[in-house]
Amino acid sequence: MEFRLLGPFAAYQDGHRVDLGSRRQERCILAVLLLEADHLVPTDRLIDLLWNGRPPASARRALHTYIGRLRASLAPYAVRIRTGGDGYLVERAEHRIDADEFSALAYQASGTTDPAERVRLLDRALALWRGPVLAGTADGDLRERLHGPLEELRLTGLELRAEAQLALGRHVRVINELTPLLALHPTREQFVATLMTALYRGGRQADALALYRTTRRTLVEEFGIEPGMRLREVQRRILRDDHRLDRPGRPVYEVRVRDECLPWSVGGHPALEFCNTFAGWGHDPPLPGSEWLREYRTLAVWTGHVGLTDDAAVSRLIDLARRDPDAAAAELDTARALRARLYACLTDPDDRPAFEAVARYAEAAARTLVFRRDADGRGRWWPDLSAGLRLPVHAAAWSAAELLADPRRFTIRACPDRRCGWLFLDESGMRRWCSLATCGRPAAAPCQVA
Repeated sequence: MEFRLLGPFAAYQDGHRVDLGSRRQERCILAVLLLEADHLVPTDRLIDLLWNGRPPASARRALHTYIGRLRASLAPYAVRIRTGGDGYLVERAEHRIDADEFSALAYQASGTTDPAERVRLLDRALALWRGPVLAGTADGDLRERLHGPLEELRLTGLELRAEAQLALGRHVRVINELTPLLALHPTREQFVATLMTALYRGGRQADALALYRTTRRTLVEEFGIEPGMRLREVQRRILRDDHRLDRPGRPVYEVRVRDECLPWSVGGHPALEFCNTFAGWGHDPPLPGSEWLREYRTLAVWTGHVGLTDDAAVSRLIDLARRDPDAAAAELDTARALRARLYACLTDPDDRPAFEAVARYAEAAARTLVFRRDADGRGRWWPDLSAGLRLPVHAAAWSAAELLADPRRFTIRACPDRRCGWLFLDESGMRRWCSLATCGRPAAAPCQVA
């Protein structure tokens, strides 16, 4: 059979609609079991979902009756509902479930670095959506509880498709698609950053900056927070007329600056990206914080890419490293040591030695900072060139100190899979990226958190 859950609930056999009864409760139960096909759904969870946390005394008996009716109506179509322990399970077998097909296509799309192929796969995936999950079957409360992970995956797919289309030079299409989406999700910063870039490429710098101001005002007024690092960086680059915003054609996963492959931004803060590794290279990922730091030049370029120093300083550092490669290699080792301490500190708040070690790096950095006016008119602390080759270490240490002093530090989560371990500012980010295997894991084996 074919089951359609991404919109009004429907079932088909050989292309013909199948009537599975008019009882909404039974369709809801079947839908929940199909969303977790081949996995046991506990009876208590079914009861909680079906009666929205307020079950009657007869709930278990009623659920047993509903399951019996479903088995009878599904038997002619070889759909089996098994009882296991204290719960029920639908066997997927050869049946098609649009939610599973959507997820598989989204994972497959996340595993390709070809933007054209990514757009093709995501177009197929997103076309499966015919409306809200289980529209007309589940009420608003139940739908909200069921569709969260799928809706997040859909929004992430829209973000990735927009980025892939930018890589193909289709900024006009990105503008047309993201503008109405932002009206529904005005604080989704990935949408905003991509749309700002598309507007910039279309010669609409003023509109891009106006969008930033509107988004920042919404974030500050409604949540009391400033825009994230990536959004601020896009704004800075637009103000500087940065040529890097005009570069279509790179693989979606690849962040390449000055011919250096850098970590893809997912954590939402430079100090987290310093600890995270790169993504999407088609091989088994190394351990967290592993060697994207292949040489000093990579560290210097990364420091400029995330806005911890400016392009002039990056050029100067690269020149210094070329003149004194041994000193540059020693500073790279220092950066790796800082990274190991910072990762330990962020993943274990009780690791006082790690915190103290990062604090010493930060104190040394503070003695070299200068206060300068930024392109947007605001002042900020910058590591001074007088630090020489140590400048990137100071920049990373100061960013780490800012994060450790920020209340958001207590929202940091790490993917529990030992082969991933990426750091995020909250669990929603972890679900979003790890579920798409963006850490480089094969799509068939996403991180444990997914």
